[in-house]
Amino acid sequence: MAFPPKMTDFGDFTKIFAELKFPAVPDIDAFVSASRRNIETLTAANKVALEGAQAVARRHMEIVQQSMSEIGEAVRSFATNETPQAKAARQAELLKSAYERSVANIKELSDMIQHSNEEALQLLHRRFTEAMDEVKMLADKSGGKS
Repeated sequence: MAFPPKMTDFGDFTKIFAELKFPAVPDIDAFVSASRRNIETLTAANKVALEGAQAVARRHMEIVQQSMSEIGEAVRSFATNETPQAKAARQAELLKSAYERSVANIKELSDMIQHSNEEALQLLHRRFTEAMDEVKMLADKSGGKS
């Protein structure tokens, strides 16, 4: 047996567990199959979470670039010969607009994170429910063999 075994190669695990003859695991093939599905689900959930984090990071960078561009435009717009009152009014409007965009961006990023987490959690929840049904079936099978 090569060490460490590949995560997708359960043949060696099946052989090892079959030789151990656990009394609580009457159907070792079902146990190994369930374990494989558990690992596959964890892998899928991690992939969803990672892809979500990458999407959030990409969007965050887009927001930062957009903000830097807007700051540059705002600074250039103040190089005019306006009255101090007009400049103050424009500054207040720019500040209000920047605040509203910031709140909208934070909400967008928060929604992206929440969606990604919900998707990963749904995968885990579905597999957990299936696993509990499998345990119940195995218990029913072993109870009938007594």
